[in-house]
Amino acid sequence: MTTVAQTLEAAQQRIRSARTEHDGDLRTGIDLGTATCVITVVDATGAPVWIDFDRTAAIRDGVVVDFAAAVEAVRTLKATAEAELGVELTDAATAYPPCIGEADSRACRFVLEGAGFEQVTLVDEVTAANRTLGVADGVVIDVGGGSTGVGVFERGQLVALDDRPGGGHHLDLILAGSLGLTVTEAEERKRAGENDYLPILRPGVERIAASIRDLTRGAEHLDLHLAGGALMLPGADTIISKYLGRRVHAYPHALLITPLGIARNAS
Repeated sequence: MTTVAQTLEAAQQRIRSARTEHDGDLRTGIDLGTATCVITVVDATGAPVWIDFDRTAAIRDGVVVDFAAAVEAVRTLKATAEAELGVELTDAATAYPPCIGEADSRACRFVLEGAGFEQVTLVDEVTAANRTLGVADGVVIDVGGGSTGVGVFERGQLVALDDRPGGGHHLDLILAGSLGLTVTEAEERKRAGENDYLPILRPGVERIAASIRDLTRGAEHLDLHLAGGALMLPGADTIISKYLGRRVHAYPHALLITPLGIARNAS
């Protein structure tokens, strides 16, 4: 966990701040998230070199709902990264929620191709997250904006993969309704982290925990590892741990776990 934390801290330092020295060829990952579109560039060792993001609503639950906006967001991120790094980025990887279906996962590929990438690799979000975490025996949980993806790993192999609706967007809805805000305002308040909204959001966090319970029956002996920005709320991991009676691992800068893993999956 110390190594993972150090890697994520290094990734945090690369947000709109390029590392000028790196090893070997660069690899690019594009995370088409519900709340943000993230580009991550790593070197041949998998170390982060550049990270940038664009707040776009072109994706919902892994499904492209505004193709033109998604392409434009990726094209802009690609151009900025190329200017900062002084290289052309031709190939990339992108990820999709475990159960959105083949057609929608292909749409993610088409977005990257429309933005100018020549070769695109597809990977599910949970597998991408574990490329960063390196869990051999445990459950990797990627909590995105619209869904919670769960992968069970045993002896380094993915033995079960599924997802359920429910994520950061649903927490925003709870907060917006409670405080009389728009969903956008609620998202901004939650991200700012200046107030303790966990008592309000507890039902939503417990709903996510219930999904984890349902998707990991038979694997109750394995620890849980949380990825994604939706549960970056102080104490959320404790709520899940007490609800399920299981050991839960939370990580700093958890919203960077999947984007970094996506880039590491690029060819």
